[in-house]
Amino acid sequence: MLARVWSASLIGIEAVKVGVEVDVSGGLPGIVIVGLPDAAVQESKERVKAALRNSDLAFPMRRIVINLTPADLRKEGPSFDLPISIGILAASDQIDPQLLGDFLFLGEVSLDGALRPITGVLPIAAAAQKMGFMGLVVPQTNAGEAAVVKGLSVYGFENLSQVSTFLNDPTTVKPTQKLETKGHSHIHPHLDLKDVKGQVHARRALEIAAAGGHNLIFVGPPGSGKTMLARRLSGILPPLEFSEALEVTKIHSVAGLLKDQGRLLRQRPFRSPHHSASGPALVGGGSFPKPGEISLAHRGVLFLDELTEFKRDVLEFLRQPLEDGFVSISRARQSVTFPAQFTLVASTNPCPCGYYADPIQACTCSPRQRETYWAKLSGPLMDRIDLQVAVNRLKPEEITQQREGEASAPIRERVKAARDLATHRFQSESNLHSNAQMNSQHLRHWCQLNDSTRQLLETAIRRLGLSARATDRILKVARTIADLANSPSLEAPHVAEAIQYRTIDRLQ
Repeated sequence: MLARVWSASLIGIEAVKVGVEVDVSGGLPGIVIVGLPDAAVQESKERVKAALRNSDLAFPMRRIVINLTPADLRKEGPSFDLPISIGILAASDQIDPQLLGDFLFLGEVSLDGALRPITGVLPIAAAAQKMGFMGLVVPQTNAGEAAVVKGLSVYGFENLSQVSTFLNDPTTVKPTQKLETKGHSHIHPHLDLKDVKGQVHARRALEIAAAGGHNLIFVGPPGSGKTMLARRLSGILPPLEFSEALEVTKIHSVAGLLKDQGRLLRQRPFRSPHHSASGPALVGGGSFPKPGEISLAHRGVLFLDELTEFKRDVLEFLRQPLEDGFVSISRARQSVTFPAQFTLVASTNPCPCGYYADPIQACTCSPRQRETYWAKLSGPLMDRIDLQVAVNRLKPEEITQQREGEASAPIRERVKAARDLATHRFQSESNLHSNAQMNSQHLRHWCQLNDSTRQLLETAIRRLGLSARATDRILKVARTIADLANSPSLEAPHVAEAIQYRTIDRLQ
């Protein structure tokens, strides 16, 4: 007898419908799985056999052929255990096959028949709703995550016996209730900008970066507060909108990093990989490509502390994602695209010893050492960093002062107001979310210059040797500064302030 059950497989963060065809016929007992299964899928026949027997369900001692369609798509992971089990039960007349076409099944089974959680349920649930499925059957642990999707009935079960009972009598179980989807927008109270003493210039740059989504680098001696400032950027960013939160949560679901099942991620991601990270760890990869740090930082912040300690070839991987907002990973069988619209924040010392140009402690590095040190940061990479800020050593009176700096909360309100202005301006551009994403056409439309402002910019281009890309980024920063000042047009002070953030492209 033949039965068909529907499941799904992930390609990047997109789901593809997979048919699980099970044929139970005469012949020598055995199970054959075809349709490009990986090792985990091949091993499912042993798990399924033991799970059915230990769930007081009969395993047919006949020849069983399982075909996973489409046959040219590689299937991976243990999520096909449940649909294979249901297919065998339907093909051996142990459950009613009438409802199988209305549901999509996902889940790993243990040898005792218990259903174990899997990764990537949220994007599959979203795809199932678009495909027109009435419901989704998943392990109980994954039910809250899948229930976030509107218009889809999600049924969570703890074991195979419960699934079998449900399919024979669907009135016995009610769908999982959707939890509150606001999620957590909690800002860590111990990461507040009020703890940062002095550094007015750096704090201003941090506010501009948050308001416009601009890339930022802090350069300064050890102990000047570079890392302290960078780690407080997430505290002045507004929470994710619903569409953004759904996108970010999908990526974390695929990566298996969701800690709070049933809730969307509302706080913008903040990723801080170690400088020993490899290229695939940063941009994603693997034989079955998974998202890397830049995709996990999508709509949030990627912080690279001690930037010059990263390998040069690893840093060069960032150039294309910084420009395009996505990363494409090609393998022999497939090509996967992951979103990667993140704000890069980096910090570094000005030289190997850390004290070049310091007014108190003398630098012990030779010009050759400084040149080699900065050679890790290529011109094209530095061109893509909008705000390049020197963070100087604090003065003694700044260190000992008891007065707190401005807190993150009022800065976050200003950032949100500036972002709201940009959102209103970009309302006809569906793929535009911040000033940093504007292209040349947008700049011509929204960053028009008067004669005096144009002369100021031309003078800066000549004196600083700025490239066309660097000039465009100055205009983007100036647009953000104007938004923070609630100014509809670009004025000379806005452009002048933006120019001063391009003065340390190289320190040697």
